[in-house]
Amino acid sequence: MEADLVRELPTGDEWQYEPKWDGFRGLLENGTGELRLWSRNARPLLRYFPELRPLEKLLPPLSALDGEIVIERDGVLDFDAMQTRLHPAESRINRLSAEIPARFIAFDVLVWKGEEVWREPLSKRRVKLERSAKRFELSPATCDRVEALDWLERFEAIGLDGVVAKRRDLAYLPGSRDGVAKVKPEKTADCVVVGVRWKSKPDRIATLLLGLYREDGEIDYVGSAAVAPARHAEVAARVMPLLEAPKRRFSEPNRWGGGELEESPVRPEVVVEVRYDKVQSNRFRHGTKLVRFRDDKDPRQCTWLELRPARPTGMTVASILGQ
Repeated sequence: MEADLVRELPTGDEWQYEPKWDGFRGLLENGTGELRLWSRNARPLLRYFPELRPLEKLLPPLSALDGEIVIERDGVLDFDAMQTRLHPAESRINRLSAEIPARFIAFDVLVWKGEEVWREPLSKRRVKLERSAKRFELSPATCDRVEALDWLERFEAIGLDGVVAKRRDLAYLPGSRDGVAKVKPEKTADCVVVGVRWKSKPDRIATLLLGLYREDGEIDYVGSAAVAPARHAEVAARVMPLLEAPKRRFSEPNRWGGGELEESPVRPEVVVEVRYDKVQSNRFRHGTKLVRFRDDKDPRQCTWLELRPARPTGMTVASILGQ
């Protein structure tokens, strides 16, 4: 099943809410007495996560669970560590699996000892999951929207990616988005503009290059914000007077191919508020959206505190799994 991205959590007694884990979706199945782990596009994943093989002892033959493969470090999800596993060298995979082991978090049961549970509504599947697969790590679930809204606000600090709402009265619908919605927290950050990438130099700006100050006073590049045509004149008037001679590159190569766009640094005097969805490897995972200029904010107030929310005392991945 897939999920539609919506702005607000659905309301009503027919909805169940779960945290949205930031990892790899995985189908764990034991159809023939041998454990297998599949990605959403039917790619075998167990060779990349060999530390999950002992789950074979917990999953009876002719059984299958839907869930998420995640890695956590110091109580926080680490998506970067997930990506390092997709490597052809078995020796590297084995080393990483010992150093930073993954875990499988189940949130649905599709088949159990040959019983096609996926045909049942979610309300019954959840009961089956909690009774039959209780030795697995199970994702929390609630029918209390207030509690789910609290998750949406607090769980970001340990790397979760929002909240998923599922219709309790529907069967499992493979490949469908009916009855499943996801909400991601609305996140903004104030960044200092450190450069521009040109669409055509010297008159058309493609993107703004963004930075945040470190404790030592230096600036780290954190990503970019596209400049919409309708706002180009406004942006150019603010930024172009601050162009300075090239000193160093802030951005990375154009990952979409087609060559690199030329870029130029600017004096770090302009602050912008941008909307973003996720941070990865000390960068915005995707491009950001320019919201507004922050003339009321000193650029040196744009620090890493913008992107690293304080974690509530005692909250870890293990704690929300009830461990």
